[in-house]
Amino acid sequence: MNLLFALLFYVATLILVGGIAYRVYEYAQAPAPLKIPTTPAPTTTGGVVFRMFREVVFFESLFKSNLWIWALGWLFHVGLALVLLRHLRYFTEPVHAIIAFIQPFGMYAGFAMAAGLAGLWARRFLVERIRYISTPSDHLMLALLLGIAVTGLLMKFVMHTDVVAVKTFFLGLMVFEINPLPAHPGLYLHLGMVVLLMIVFPVSKLLHAPGVFFSPTRNQVDNPRETRHLAPWAATLGTKN
Repeated sequence: MNLLFALLFYVATLILVGGIAYRVYEYAQAPAPLKIPTTPAPTTTGGVVFRMFREVVFFESLFKSNLWIWALGWLFHVGLALVLLRHLRYFTEPVHAIIAFIQPFGMYAGFAMAAGLAGLWARRFLVERIRYISTPSDHLMLALLLGIAVTGLLMKFVMHTDVVAVKTFFLGLMVFEINPLPAHPGLYLHLGMVVLLMIVFPVSKLLHAPGVFFSPTRNQVDNPRETRHLAPWAATLGTKN
């Protein structure tokens, strides 16, 4: 099992990093021939940066469109962010003071993460128009994320595992050394779902994480009267003519 999980994490990391890098490259190369910022839009680059900050941190557009979905989504994402930060302790030695400080907050943020996911998944069943457009992949992503959250909480509060050994395992992977994992079914299930999530992430709707930065309705300056918008590929065609 030690060798199996080591290989799985190496492969999953390559797929995750390589897949995201390739998708970001594709997004960056996609033409944006029209000036289409959602108005009212900022007229300066600084305003666009501030708008993107509000969108990424506070989900501003979702807040304006649907308050209860915003609440569930923000609860999940904030909980996920704290949980991920808390897990940095498994990859660093010594643990940074900030990571040590957020440990209790990250521990209980797992409940917020699970609650937000449960609400978003229930929406897929209870709201008729959302149920109609939901695909099996939508349910799979929510089930996978919720399974990771629930198994993590169970290992913390119900079926404890040797976290020191887990940390030793992951620190070893970073220097290509395979150390033993605790023989714990809950841990195996938790790590297996994490590996699966890492593998499917680059080909799933979860790519809205980096994709939001390439949305022309959000990242464009509203200055069509002052500056002619010309996509790079169109400019190249113009020079050939």
